[in-house]
Amino acid sequence: MRRILIILLLTIVFGCGGKKEPLPDAQTIVNKSIEASGGALYQSSEISFTFREREYRAYREAGKRVLMRLTETDTARIEDLLSGSSFERRIDGKLQSLPDSTRMSLAEAVNSVHYFAYLPKGLNDAAVNKTYLGQEKIGDSEYHKIQVTFDQEGGGTDFEDVFVYWFNAQTYHPDYLAYQYNTNGGGKRFREAFNPRRVGGIRFVDYRNYKYSGPLPVSELDSLFLKDELEFLSLIELEDIAVIPDNYN
Repeated sequence: MRRILIILLLTIVFGCGGKKEPLPDAQTIVNKSIEASGGALYQSSEISFTFREREYRAYREAGKRVLMRLTETDTARIEDLLSGSSFERRIDGKLQSLPDSTRMSLAEAVNSVHYFAYLPKGLNDAAVNKTYLGQEKIGDSEYHKIQVTFDQEGGGTDFEDVFVYWFNAQTYHPDYLAYQYNTNGGGKRFREAFNPRRVGGIRFVDYRNYKYSGPLPVSELDSLFLKDELEFLSLIELEDIAVIPDNYN
């Protein structure tokens, strides 16, 4: 009887010791991040801003979300308009005929600026896959590290890109991100958010943009950032931000 009790006790002890806490859910963290950064206001508002002397607007027209880039020169007004997979360029109001390669390149350029401006909004798109990588400490804060990849279907021409986000464990804001891209020879970038502000209830940030050319995966670039071993590349700054209610909703 005594032997049976000992065996049962050991089973309980080792059984409890081997039980692991479940990993935090990546989807839940992203949901909290979107809610903390603007939530439904992303979809129910018209947003405009200036980036590198070009005006960008996100608005709804005929029930569809339109991403616009406006370039004004001394001689022309150039409007690039992206709605879903449809892209068109108008110069002084006249629709332009473009080769497929040019149209795709322009569409990606417009989408990229809007994508980064509204993060973390786009992280719940249908083609996005999220994987929890663990918890890291950067400075005095703890962060959830989440990797994002994309399905080929619906993931755009850059579906093979890999992103990693560091979400503050207290605020759920994505204070850091890194990504590996394959276009134009490919590369790796690490971005540090700064200058957070809220306009019309939506949180916007600017970024310090760093470059890395070595073999480490983008998920490990936070370690190089902490050691000041990344090459500073540029500042990503949004100006003249405006958010107004979308009257089409």
